[in-house]
Amino acid sequence: MTYASDGHILAIDVGATFIKFGLVNSVSGQLTDQSRIETPYPCLPGQLIEVLANEIARSRCDHVGVGFPGDFRDGVVVEPGNLSRAGGISTDIDPVIHDQWVGLDLERALRSATDRDVRVVNDATLAALGCCEGSGRELVVTLGTGFGIAFVVDGVNQGIRDVGGLVFRDSRTHDQLLGEPSRMRDEDRWHDLLHLAVCDFAAEFTPDTIHVGGGNARRVRPDFFDDLGRRVIFSDNEATLRGAAKLFTV
Repeated sequence: MTYASDGHILAIDVGATFIKFGLVNSVSGQLTDQSRIETPYPCLPGQLIEVLANEIARSRCDHVGVGFPGDFRDGVVVEPGNLSRAGGISTDIDPVIHDQWVGLDLERALRSATDRDVRVVNDATLAALGCCEGSGRELVVTLGTGFGIAFVVDGVNQGIRDVGGLVFRDSRTHDQLLGEPSRMRDEDRWHDLLHLAVCDFAAEFTPDTIHVGGGNARRVRPDFFDDLGRRVIFSDNEATLRGAAKLFTV
């Protein structure tokens, strides 16, 4: 892939299955030159930093926005989510890998490795930047290899907890029950659990609008959440990448 970087921001969405890249026009927000690679496992911090740094260098972009699939605060990894699973989403968390991630200043590490203006946020937060309208109470639900949410009030991200690794039902987490492996095993049950989860979060956050995005949003009927009595907007899988531009304008 050859980048044309003039006037663009490199957007990176780190997922538990794939790492996606794209160029976002800093003015129009248009997304071009998309590509993806498989997320390497075991995914040690140094390995991921090297992979991202190489792609950043090739892009020739001065500004880079990254979505990280775990709890992330002020540039530092709080919880690595599914990246601490030694062989991917279907394997157990490796405590040694987990401990290497926790407390890592990933933003600073990427800036040091690339000498570029790199900004890193939770992936659901980045998706919110790409799809939220900036008015009222907006809940963002991301459906991919795992599960995530973000909450925005009048355009301001509220910095809520990362829910992917939290227990949802039957001692299993949102990621385990609402992620792609669960959907592949039993799609009907996945739909039932998804509806329960969104109902729970709608009751908690009382949003005016619910945005549903991520790769598996296409597997949900447009009328699936009609009984919630709230406005529901489905976004394509590019919302997270498009949100990178707003990291440099908000």
